[in-house]
Amino acid sequence: MWADPASDPWPTWPEGFTAGRDEHRAALVLSALAGLRPRSLLPVAARVGTASACVALVARGELGSDEDRRFVRLLEAESIERAVGACEARTVAWDDPEYPPQLRTIHDPPFLLYVAGGPLPDVHRAVAVVGSRACTDLGRDLARAIGRGLAAAGVTVVSGAARGIDSASHEGALERGRTVAVLGSGIDATYPRASRALLQRIRGSGAIVSEYPPGVPPRAFRFPARNRIVAGLCRAAVVVEGEEDSGSLITGSHALEFGRDVFAVPAALNNPLSQAPLKLIRDGATMIRGAPDLLEDLGLEPVTGGPPPDLTLAEIAALECLTGSTLPERVARALRVSLPDALTLLMNLEVRGLVRNVGGRFEATLAATRSR
Repeated sequence: MWADPASDPWPTWPEGFTAGRDEHRAALVLSALAGLRPRSLLPVAARVGTASACVALVARGELGSDEDRRFVRLLEAESIERAVGACEARTVAWDDPEYPPQLRTIHDPPFLLYVAGGPLPDVHRAVAVVGSRACTDLGRDLARAIGRGLAAAGVTVVSGAARGIDSASHEGALERGRTVAVLGSGIDATYPRASRALLQRIRGSGAIVSEYPPGVPPRAFRFPARNRIVAGLCRAAVVVEGEEDSGSLITGSHALEFGRDVFAVPAALNNPLSQAPLKLIRDGATMIRGAPDLLEDLGLEPVTGGPPPDLTLAEIAALECLTGSTLPERVARALRVSLPDALTLLMNLEVRGLVRNVGGRFEATLAATRSR
C-alpha cells in the first residue's frame, strides 16, 4: 500500500515555483510549450527557482526548442486563463493546497494540472484500471466489473478514457460511484471522439485531469507521459490485457516504480494481450482473476449489485444452456422450443447485458454470474 515517504525519491519543483499570480501565469505559459517536459525542466527550475525565470530563459533561447522560443513570445497567460474558464475548468499548481500530495513523490511530477469537475482523489481511495484499446469482450467485461466493484466499495477509479479497457472501467465505475479520467491532450479535448459522451458523464460525477492547457492536440508522445499521472494518483494499479511495450505496461511499470500495489489479470500464453499482465506478474505484480480477488487483496468489502434481474423461468433455462459459445439451435433443442423462440429469449438476455452475440453464437457475460 502507498505510504508517504520521509523524503522525495526524485527531484521535485522548488517551493514557490508557481506561487503568486505572476508565477502562476508563467506556469500557464510553460505548460503550453511542446518542447519542454518536466524531466528536462526540473533541473533548470531547481537552479533558477521560479516559473517566470524559466520563461525568461526560453525567451532568450537558453531553454527549450527554437519553436518554444518563437511560441513563448506569442503566448499570453490571459488567453490561456480565458480558455480554461470557457471550458469550465480550473488550474491546480504545485504550490496550491489542492495539489495531490501523492504526485509529489513520483518522477517528473507535473507542475500544473488542469482539472474539470470535482475534487482530485485521495490516494488511499483511488485505484487505476488500464489495459488494451483493442481488448477482448472478456477483458471489457472484467474491466467493467472491476470498475463497478471498486466504485461500490467507495474507491475512485482512475484511467485514461481510451477506448477498450479504459472506457469499460470508467463505465463500470459510473454505475456505482466516481471515476477520474487523465487525458493525453488539452483539458478541453474530446479525444477519442467515441469517448465524448463518456467524458461528459465523468466530468459530471468525477473529474477530468490533464497537464496540458486547452487547445493542445493529442500527440503520441503525450500518452505515455500521462500514464505516470494515472499511476501516481493511485494507491494501486490494475492491468487488464495489454501487448508487450503497450501503454498499460508503462502504467503498471510506473506504479511498481512508485511503490504502488500492482495487480494483473493473466490470459492464455498465446494471446498477445497477455504479454503486459504476465510481464508485470513476473516483475512482482499480484495475479487476480477479477473484482472479488482485487477487493479482497485491497482489504475492501465487496458490495453486491442488488437482487438479480427478474428473469422468467424460460430466460433462466436459456442462460443455463450457455456453458460456452453456443449456437442458438443448441439452445432451442435443449429447451425443446422453436428456433425463433430461442432467439427471442437470447436477444432479451442480450438487451439486459447478460448475453452477447459473437459471430452468431451466444455466450454469457460476467454480469450473468450474479443472476444464476
